[in-house]
Amino acid sequence: MARTQPKATGERVEEALDWLKRRGKKANIDGMARYAIRSEKVFGVSVADIRMLAKRLGRDHDLAGALWATGWYEARMLAAFVDEPSRVSPAQMDRWCRGFDNWAICDTVCSHLFDRTPHAWRKVERWAARRDEFVKRAAFALLASLALHDKRTGDAPFSDALSIVEAASDDDRNFVKKSVSWALRGIGVRSVALNGAAVTLARKLSASPHPAARWVGKDALRAFASPAAARRIAASARKAR
Repeated sequence: MARTQPKATGERVEEALDWLKRRGKKANIDGMARYAIRSEKVFGVSVADIRMLAKRLGRDHDLAGALWATGWYEARMLAAFVDEPSRVSPAQMDRWCRGFDNWAICDTVCSHLFDRTPHAWRKVERWAARRDEFVKRAAFALLASLALHDKRTGDAPFSDALSIVEAASDDDRNFVKKSVSWALRGIGVRSVALNGAAVTLARKLSASPHPAARWVGKDALRAFASPAAARRIAASARKAR
């Protein structure tokens, strides 16, 4: 029996776009808008459906790049799930980051792809110094994702990163300050030692003369006082024994 030839990347992209278009719903677009998720090219497909398609497609770096190039919101979300982290270059990260046009695509790419690359830590520092709203958000979404997913890195880099968090805490843009708080909260539940350092910074920020910094500090302190945070810190302490 003759082997079936694998489909070309372009053909797979067209099939994926057709699949997404058929499942697009105006109700989903309206729902996205209510959560400030806006994009110039959008079908209105649920994340659950996008992830289902990603599982069918499997990991494919070339396909991910071609999907991203279409500019469709759902195709770019799909690209985050099918790309191969080991093949993602620093240049690709910068290129995709410049294309972020809403918080959802920013957070998805950072938490499902970029945080698994060997270049993640360098991008946190570099993007945190940028002015563009979603590039700066990406720095802290990536730092928060590393705090959640990076099981090999010790406390020191996360402790050092608190200075980056503090430096950005007075940025009053909504999507930036929320990501700064997310990063601070993520660092603060990694270990007992990091919790102490993060709580100290959160208290300092909560007394800041800058409204955005006060918001970040108070938001983090509320999170650290929650039962969920206590459970995570206790679990980290048990693992460290």
